[in-house]
Amino acid sequence: MNFNRLNLDDSTLLKFYKRLLKPRMIEEKMLILLRQGRIGKWFSGIGQEAIAVGTTLAMQPDEYILPMHRNLGIFTSRHIPLSRLMAQWQGKISGFTKGRDRSFHFGTQEYKIVGMISHLGPQLALADGIALADVLKQNNKATLVFTGEGATSEGDFHEALNVAAVWDLPVIFIIENNGYGLSTPTNEQYRCERLVDRAIGYGMEGRRIDGNNVLEVYNTIHELATDIRQKPRPVLIECMTFRMRGHEEASGTKYIPQELFTEWAKKDPVTNFEQYLIELGILNTNLITEIKADFKKEIEQDIEQAFAEDDVKVNTETEMEDMYADFSTSQIFDISTLQSSGQKSEKRYLDAISDGLRQGMQKYSNLVIMGQDIAEYGGAFKITQGFVEEFGKSRVRNTPICESAIVGTALGLSINGYKAIMEMQFADFATCGFNQIINNLAKTHYRWGEKADVVIRMPTGAGSGAGPFHSQSNEAWFTKTPGLKVVYPAFPADAKGLLLAAIEDPNPVLYFEHKYLYRGISEEIYDDYYIIEIGKAKLLKAGEQISIITYGLGVHWALEYAEKHPELPIDLLDLRSLQPWDKEAVETSVKKTGRVLILHEDTLTSGFGGEISAHIAEHCFEYLDAPVIRCASLDTAIPMSKALEDNFLAKSRLHEDISRLLNY
Repeated sequence: MNFNRLNLDDSTLLKFYKRLLKPRMIEEKMLILLRQGRIGKWFSGIGQEAIAVGTTLAMQPDEYILPMHRNLGIFTSRHIPLSRLMAQWQGKISGFTKGRDRSFHFGTQEYKIVGMISHLGPQLALADGIALADVLKQNNKATLVFTGEGATSEGDFHEALNVAAVWDLPVIFIIENNGYGLSTPTNEQYRCERLVDRAIGYGMEGRRIDGNNVLEVYNTIHELATDIRQKPRPVLIECMTFRMRGHEEASGTKYIPQELFTEWAKKDPVTNFEQYLIELGILNTNLITEIKADFKKEIEQDIEQAFAEDDVKVNTETEMEDMYADFSTSQIFDISTLQSSGQKSEKRYLDAISDGLRQGMQKYSNLVIMGQDIAEYGGAFKITQGFVEEFGKSRVRNTPICESAIVGTALGLSINGYKAIMEMQFADFATCGFNQIINNLAKTHYRWGEKADVVIRMPTGAGSGAGPFHSQSNEAWFTKTPGLKVVYPAFPADAKGLLLAAIEDPNPVLYFEHKYLYRGISEEIYDDYYIIEIGKAKLLKAGEQISIITYGLGVHWALEYAEKHPELPIDLLDLRSLQPWDKEAVETSVKKTGRVLILHEDTLTSGFGGEISAHIAEHCFEYLDAPVIRCASLDTAIPMSKALEDNFLAKSRLHEDISRLLNY
């Protein structure tokens, strides 16, 4: 192994050695604890320490690093106390996730580390968002993110590198090529000879280096990071190394030929660097013994300190509260503050959304909007028309067609101090970003206390003959997921107020806006900035005979029905928000009328109406004079034909279902 110290002095080389040795000794201790049964799982990075240590030492302390499982050297090189790491691994309260997640699935703003989720690829896009925030701040920072050779097969890898290349983001993408994804060798993972050659397809620089040579790793990353801080652009680095242990200890290594262990043992990053320093006269036997003794004492003390800590005490209230970041509307202009003196203008539903977006962008200079065709073109529905001229292309960003990467980028922006709005061109396309929404946005605050200040606009719904892929009502996919908020306005005033509330809220909000309503309805709305509190329903009509509980386009179906049947005293409740939803308002209406119809555009089976119905049955049963009736769309895909679509939609069965309820 050829080491090149360049201009590094002796004390720096000795520091590098200590940084390499410490994670190795911690790992050796963890393997002992595993055999003793004191810990239950361990992902070993023995043999790969030079990558984690070399890259971390090359980055500035306030630059973000996004590591993987086998990167203990990142955490120790950033001086995270082992006692706290051990508490994290053992699920103690002083760990970074308070016992809610394990191993390296955590982040910490204190040490500028953002950990992975088990799906591997999604963290690459977070690095894009973090780097984008640095570019917008013009603070000359780089971001470093890890992935394995196996995860390069995921679509998230392609999307993240493509976005970084198109936007010239200062991200260093590290591929730790250790030969195996669990038990699958590289020849079953990809056909290209060198993964780094993929950089050519993205128009970015790529380098392949010896991942076991700490100085080669350090010198390469130091050179590149220094350069891209001044000339932002991404770089792909393939670090060749080998996994000397199993994927995790329980999986073993029987599937790996023994000759590979023999070959790679000669390339051990710690022993080779140690011998190099001995030859330079920087290390000797006595000093090595002294360093190891100091580390051994520190490791033993920190581990036992974590073991001595009490187990997590269960508190259901805390668990529920920590699902969301704290948010108070008390300092924000609620719509009620404008009702005596506020000026109004007639606006369509579409215009109200645009008005809310514009005022949000004016209030928050750190708010970025991203989406397909949203810049000069103004978006598929022209909601952001004129925004580029007012706010510039740095804040109104056309994106490649890659929903997963842009959701991840939005989360990365939030982590690095920005607010983000992403437009799904159609709500149907959220499937392509589903993992990022469900497993990253929704769980981030619960896992490690970091906000996810992201709004995803979801143009939704049927009525225009757009067929199965542009007309779905998919809100129920997200109301099932704790950590997300879901709103669904039916009127222009609510559309503006709920959108501004979503922008204010540091939690991830899915904002459903019905395409059929864009140019179909209008009303006078307040010109000034105002919010409508998320989670509060609105009573549109008071009556004593039947409650209709609905949202979105269903509100307009119910109003039309009520207008045609003035003899029927309907209590009509527009939920407006689905997560959280206004249980108190629903219960009040049910107790008043005793007969309930739940109306929504979504399909019947597992639609959100089922949740409302179950709540009523559990909490208002004694007030009911008839079974709760759900009026919903057919359990089929949405057809394109006008006649078939009309038959599909719940509206075609509304009169029949109300009659059935009244006649019970």
